[in-house]
Amino acid sequence: MASPSTEVPDASPPNADPTYGSGAELIAAGRVNRGDQAFRGVALVAGLTVLVILAMIAVSTTREAWPAFQDQGLSFITTNDWVPAEGRFGALAFIYGTILVSVLALIFAVPISVGIALYANEAAPQRFKSSVVYVMDLLAAIPSVVYGLWGILVFAPNVKGVYEAVGGFFEGWPVLGTIFGPTSSGRSFMTAGLILAVMITPIVTSLSREVIATVPSAQREAAYGMGATRWEMIRAAVLPWSRGGIVGAVMLGLGRAMGETIAVALVIGSNPQITADLFAPGDAMAAVIVNQFGEASGLFRSALIGLGVVLFGITIIVNVSARGIVSRFDRRIAGS
Repeated sequence: MASPSTEVPDASPPNADPTYGSGAELIAAGRVNRGDQAFRGVALVAGLTVLVILAMIAVSTTREAWPAFQDQGLSFITTNDWVPAEGRFGALAFIYGTILVSVLALIFAVPISVGIALYANEAAPQRFKSSVVYVMDLLAAIPSVVYGLWGILVFAPNVKGVYEAVGGFFEGWPVLGTIFGPTSSGRSFMTAGLILAVMITPIVTSLSREVIATVPSAQREAAYGMGATRWEMIRAAVLPWSRGGIVGAVMLGLGRAMGETIAVALVIGSNPQITADLFAPGDAMAAVIVNQFGEASGLFRSALIGLGVVLFGITIIVNVSARGIVSRFDRRIAGS
């Protein structure tokens, strides 16, 4: 006679699927999914809010500047004849000055910033690394008006002699004699570029340092394992991995330099002109707005707001270009 079966009956619910876990796990998963959906919704609203604000800024400023755009037409950005008393508004000299001082700032700031970032991450002792980070954060916290006052009261008077010496040395040279011409004042394109370089160095340094810190340690160890020196390791492992982020940091620094107002207005010289002489005084879009907006009205006011619209457009182009460059580097790294 067969013995009764000792098999324990399955106590799981009839519709339960063992591949999806217990009911408590399903409830927890549902909560996680609802949390993810809520987070995605909040992030979407925040992103759309930023876009809406940017669109409102663009529309409102363009509407205010439209009378100047209508009156001047394309000559608003193709001529440099800025005579408010006669109703002539050509912004080309201001656009030139803005781009020139920003490029000068990058020329001086980028090598120093990347060097500081590499030193802080790859070579500095731990006790010095915190000091470097602290100094960079401190420089970033200084108001721009302080940089401007230091530039006009201390830097510009003392650098005038240097400009005169350099201009005298290159006088008569075919190209350099034009670029480093004689000067009568320390307020110039070069001075504005140097002040901006000091101002954007903390930004580019901090962002570059954070990007370099994300390089996997396995890449460094692999380079060292193949007999590379520290510089060879940085050149072969660190820079290729982080160059996309460094380019993005440089572009953000460029956008910061192009939008700076008070510091540039104090040291650039307020003399709109298009010249290759870096020691000559000039002007920039943000600087002329802050200098002349208080006394402007009517078409003059619209023209100044138009300069803001042009600056806004250039800044958007710079940031979109930076995003494209970073994405291109990211695709190259992913492909390799």
